[in-house]
Amino acid sequence: MIDVDASVIDDLVVANHILFDQGIVDAFGHVSVRHPKRPDRFLLARNMAPGIVTADDIIEFELDGTAVSDNRRPYLERFIHGEIFRARPDVMAVVHSHSPSIVPFSVVPTAPFRAVCHMCGFLGTGVSRFEIRECGSDTTDLLIRSQELGSALARSLGSSNAVLMRGHGSTVVAPDLQRAVYRAVYAEVNAKLLLDAMRLGPVTYLTDAEAESCMISTEGQVHRPWEMWKAAAIAARSTP
Repeated sequence: MIDVDASVIDDLVVANHILFDQGIVDAFGHVSVRHPKRPDRFLLARNMAPGIVTADDIIEFELDGTAVSDNRRPYLERFIHGEIFRARPDVMAVVHSHSPSIVPFSVVPTAPFRAVCHMCGFLGTGVSRFEIRECGSDTTDLLIRSQELGSALARSLGSSNAVLMRGHGSTVVAPDLQRAVYRAVYAEVNAKLLLDAMRLGPVTYLTDAEAESCMISTEGQVHRPWEMWKAAAIAARSTP
């Protein structure tokens, strides 16, 4: 790849491993980062399980999902990443996952998915929702297989930090890779906490102002969980 520092590739590999180790992705799901010197391109692994991604597996893509000088099989849903990067110049990293506690909120439109914990302030007082039937049909496999569907997803995301995808999972975005990983992990944490809280009674959610303050405070220290998760991921892969 031209003009891509090795540290960028290394961090993207680590991000894949962290997301697997934290239970956000399994054999499916993916994470991308915008090209540091070419905003019209992004970096994403080839079609494979995130937990075993290496530096050699990273491919450079145009925003339309076309691989740059690489004929290896890409992810079917690379259009999620390209179209969000196209629509949101502020976004530098994207995580798409099927983390299990979030999926129930994607299929119950009346269930608010809002921040209930100070660690999850980036969710604010609600996230976006994507219904593929509104732009596709009721016979799709729910996957974002085209630029058109990717563009529709990006429109649903709007200016939010996350979007729920009905019967599918979620996509989170951030201004850098470490925060994208953090948000993907803590979106799942928020879902678990919210599911528990709803069983107990009426939920007190964070206000807009609280969510904003919490996001600034916690994400200003995102290096703390990143370094911990990174060390754990490296240790897991170096154990005989």
